[in-house]
Amino acid sequence: MALELVGKLVKVLPEVTGQSQKGPWNKQEFVIETLDSQYPKKVCMTAWGEKANDLKQFAAGDTLKATFSAESREYNDRWYTELRAFRLELAEGGESTPAAGGYQAPVSRPAQPAARPAAQSQPAGMPFNTSFDEESNDLPF
Repeated sequence: MALELVGKLVKVLPEVTGQSQKGPWNKQEFVIETLDSQYPKKVCMTAWGEKANDLKQFAAGDTLKATFSAESREYNDRWYTELRAFRLELAEGGESTPAAGGYQAPVSRPAQPAARPAAQSQPAGMPFNTSFDEESNDLPF
């Protein structure tokens, strides 16, 4: 399952390396802040191997499109989720922030309703910016 996220590269965390039976490995975590929401969210993703090296071509403030897979695993009755980026590229129209690191005004968006009725809540697994109205509901019940 491939998912995509477009956002501003906020931070690149230190690279982690190690040795396994199959040989050396490396990974690098990075944080992207979403752009398409009234309340931006920060998301930590992981790039492994050559993709960690690809991450070095981007700078903080670049607008990236990250294609990733989500995977969870259990260890000692606790669950851990990893968002593994397997493609990183500049988003269309994505430019670096000014070298001086100046403030960029947020993009104005149309006003959103304060709350949605319970019948119009978002189903699990739908993109954050998807909305429904009664006419587009094709469910038989």
